[in-house]
Amino acid sequence: LQSSLNSEEGLGVASLSVLYAALILSSMFLPPILIKKLGCKWTIAISMCCYITFSLGNFYASWYTLIPTSVILGLGGAPLWSAKCTYLTIAGTSYAEKAGKNAKDIINQYFGVFFLVFQSSGIWGNLISSLILSQSSTKVEISEEDLECCGAYNCLTDTTNTTGSAKPSNSLIYTLLGVYTASGVLAVLLVIIFLDQIKSDQAETEKEKLEAPSFWSTFLATFRHLKDKRQCLLIPLTMYSGFEQGFLSGDYTKVYVTCALGIQYVGYVMICFAAVNSLCSLLFGKISQFTGRKLLFALATVTNTACIIALLLWKPHPKQLAVFFVFPALWGLSDAVWQTQTNGLYGILFEKHKEAAFANYRLWESLGFVIAFGYSTKLQAYIKLYILLSVLVLSMVTYGAVEYLEAKSSPGTSAATKKENGGPHSQETHM
Repeated sequence: LQSSLNSEEGLGVASLSVLYAALILSSMFLPPILIKKLGCKWTIAISMCCYITFSLGNFYASWYTLIPTSVILGLGGAPLWSAKCTYLTIAGTSYAEKAGKNAKDIINQYFGVFFLVFQSSGIWGNLISSLILSQSSTKVEISEEDLECCGAYNCLTDTTNTTGSAKPSNSLIYTLLGVYTASGVLAVLLVIIFLDQIKSDQAETEKEKLEAPSFWSTFLATFRHLKDKRQCLLIPLTMYSGFEQGFLSGDYTKVYVTCALGIQYVGYVMICFAAVNSLCSLLFGKISQFTGRKLLFALATVTNTACIIALLLWKPHPKQLAVFFVFPALWGLSDAVWQTQTNGLYGILFEKHKEAAFANYRLWESLGFVIAFGYSTKLQAYIKLYILLSVLVLSMVTYGAVEYLEAKSSPGTSAATKKENGGPHSQETHM
């Protein structure tokens, strides 16, 4: 909603850009230090408070409130994810020991449940925004002249204020932010009251793992990992993941949906994206062992390319309501492949250097987001679509090179071994 609600001078997308930049810094420095000092439970609780400050900053959205709270949210993001992963891993291991089951299977199961709930937040969060914002009494009929400004060749003027997407009343915005803030506070209270502090002996072993490499050695390992040719070749694909998500959430919602239908439809469109995305993530995780990853990457490439070309040609009009939902649905299908298969690929290729590899994954994906949101207000939509298409083509060329190098270096690797390697990572590493 940021790109549509706070569109003046590009404040919304600027705050998103700052948020991801802070997240890059945070993931390099903070997680091991905080988890070591506070333990998982309190790292989770305190990091969640960073999210609440962002909701509070939106009550009086300005450069002085949104930019600092975006930094705070970005800094809290990485420790929250790391502590969550550590907590789920320890909880799964401890349950597996008690039940006499394979720890890896239980941990995967825990991550599977977590991601099902996590992805569904896209549905509930957007449903709340759409139900509240559709109460607006300021629905204006959008003139044909204003509709000319929507779509790929959008006028760079602030269309969001001239069309029927007139900004919702302050009382509706405050209601929406009130619901989001209350949800955040409730979540923190639930964690503080009900989440068990991990037993000290379990935490100690986990801490030792976190302590083992010093901060600088981890930091340097991330960049040393770039000596691996395959990691360098995967950079465009990883950044593309940030670019394409940034385009859908920052640009498609603003210049197509908000411009032609009104801000109250943004939520419904993103629900469609989130629902298809989570179902396809589940589906592709299951079928990848039969189809192999190359076929899924090909499917995502064809789907995304078709969407980009169609978006370049399509003039959005309120009469074509269904079309507004077709794009996020197809985008969700592609994104499910980019997320699950790229994560799985990192897990398989860099089995021995997982930490450095996934630090690189987060670094390059976040950089993709930063760039996508950074140029969001400066360029017309069609230029962004051409950039997206170019990065996608480059990604597929470099990804093909990685597959070629793999096939050349390990012609004897059986499919079963690859399947074995690939299986556990797809959900566990969906961070």
